[in-house]
Amino acid sequence: MTLGTIRPGGRTARVRAAVLDAAADALAEHGFDRLDLADVARRAQVGKTTVYRRWGTVAGLVADLLADMAEQSLPRTETGSIAADLRANARLVQRTLTDPRQGPLFRAVIVAATCDARTAEALRRFYAVRIAEWAPCVEQAVVRGELPAGTDAAEVIRAVSAPLYYRLLMSGDPLDPAAADRAADAAVAAARAGVFRR
Repeated sequence: MTLGTIRPGGRTARVRAAVLDAAADALAEHGFDRLDLADVARRAQVGKTTVYRRWGTVAGLVADLLADMAEQSLPRTETGSIAADLRANARLVQRTLTDPRQGPLFRAVIVAATCDARTAEALRRFYAVRIAEWAPCVEQAVVRGELPAGTDAAEVIRAVSAPLYYRLLMSGDPLDPAAADRAADAAVAAARAGVFRR
């Protein structure tokens, strides 16, 4: 889920990129409840009317930000081993959630999703894209015979990241590479035991 930095396109794409970057900064700094379209326009150095006309509401802006984050996320790692693939996934999630900018941004978006239906739907779409990106690692492991037939790939990917989000949002326990590796290893062990078979 680490975000890329290059978005191709002309002036419209540059304006969108500037506004989304400004929105991400504002969300990370102040949270959803203090996100203001006029402030975002000022930060992006674009006209307020442009922001209001294109996005209309804070929820609309956050929804587009999440769509962009899904588009910019790094592709999956394929090592030829389900254990290594899922460790790579867990380490990517861990690095994203502990990043000084992205960690607070994800926290703010998740909080916003608890009280705003449009943000919640955008967040669901974001994670659906990310799960679909990584699910082939599990499917290939089934083909290689590393995991049992009928293993639900999406459930395995969810099992990798869930403990990391729990640490971020609930327990406050260290969110370090060792925690990422344990989450991946636990998901692999459960998958091998048939826990995620449909």
